[in-house]
Amino acid sequence: MTIQLTLAQFLAALTHPLAWAELSAVAVSVLLAWFVVRVLRGPKAPEGSIWFGRRIIDGVLFPTLLLALTYAARALLVTLGMPVTLFKIALPMMVSFAVIRLSVQVLSVAFPRSSLVRLAERTISWMAWAAVVAWITGVLPQVLDELDDIHWKLGASKVTLRNLLEGALSAGFVLVITLWISAAIEARLLKGAEGGQLSLRKVAANVVRALLTFVGLLMALSAVGLDLTAFSVLGGAVGVGVGFGLQKLAANYVSGFVILAERSLRIGDIVKVDQFEGRITDITTRYTVLRAPNGREAIVPNETLITSTVENLSLADRNILLTSPVSVAYGTDVPTLIPHIVEAMRQVPRVLSEPPPQVLLSNFGADGLDLTLCFWIADPENGQGNVRSAVNLSVLALFNERGVDIPYPQRVVRVAPPPPVVETAAAGLLVQPPRA
Repeated sequence: MTIQLTLAQFLAALTHPLAWAELSAVAVSVLLAWFVVRVLRGPKAPEGSIWFGRRIIDGVLFPTLLLALTYAARALLVTLGMPVTLFKIALPMMVSFAVIRLSVQVLSVAFPRSSLVRLAERTISWMAWAAVVAWITGVLPQVLDELDDIHWKLGASKVTLRNLLEGALSAGFVLVITLWISAAIEARLLKGAEGGQLSLRKVAANVVRALLTFVGLLMALSAVGLDLTAFSVLGGAVGVGVGFGLQKLAANYVSGFVILAERSLRIGDIVKVDQFEGRITDITTRYTVLRAPNGREAIVPNETLITSTVENLSLADRNILLTSPVSVAYGTDVPTLIPHIVEAMRQVPRVLSEPPPQVLLSNFGADGLDLTLCFWIADPENGQGNVRSAVNLSVLALFNERGVDIPYPQRVVRVAPPPPVVETAAAGLLVQPPRA
């Protein structure tokens, strides 16, 4: 009966002589919101912005501004004594639209590489639009009343299914707002930071996110009328689970905060751990990401970085010594050649002049004189194999210019003489004596 009455009121409002005023007010609100967002955004949306999306209507600003303008138009029509039946449908739809865009934009910024964002967008959209339809048709209040009748005791408090549903929705909304605020704070903290300063700001951002999430969830549960003391038993069970079953996970989280706080490892450092060498690209509360020069990435638990030996190539000094072996033929005037080799290495842009390059006579090889080229670089994150190749090419050009020979491997092959041939007089045959 309620559904039919609501639909009848809606159809009557559409045929009302003043329905054009409501439709015009909504249309003007849409156009005005679109124009304002277009002017504020400019020709292209800022990278990673939550307020603005790839299109005008994709960001949070458009539905928020549209909702505010529509509500203002409704208040104006009420003041003029005109009917506002259509606004009873338009306003819930715009609220749903704003909730969808807010959730999707925040999740996209907080988890830019997650493939589940698209699934979350569809799920939130279906739930929001279904709630709007249920609200407009009058079904939602009846469903909430039925859910309120389903209840049970949790400690000294009575918990209903409606409380749990409202608590879940409130917690989800608070989580979205928390992610939004923490993402904005993290972006502001990490902007322009590097090295040890970046690590400190990273730990500050993680602490702020954890605190905001915890406080937000407590506020969401209190807002729906749930007694937080009822969760004391559950909290004790969780504590026991952390103490026994989640030891490794808890250790990784604690180790992450220790690494970020003491700054023994920083984002951008070149480290070697568990036979894997790479540059630290990110330090989270649970793991650290290492990126090797060949593009491979290793996810190392933070506990491993705390309990094992880590070779940090750039903790106190980013300069790294590289070596490259080369051989020259015996008879080469090595003392005269060494200064020219050093000068050839200096010509490579990434080779440092201080400390200066060196050439060492490291060994008297079987085929020639073994030299070791030693040089320093200050940017290991740009790769080591490429600068070593550039040094080798420069030295090779020097050898070709000065006629220095790089010896080939020499091997001596001895050929045994053939055995003598013995002629027998009786048979007239040639017989070879057996080999010894």
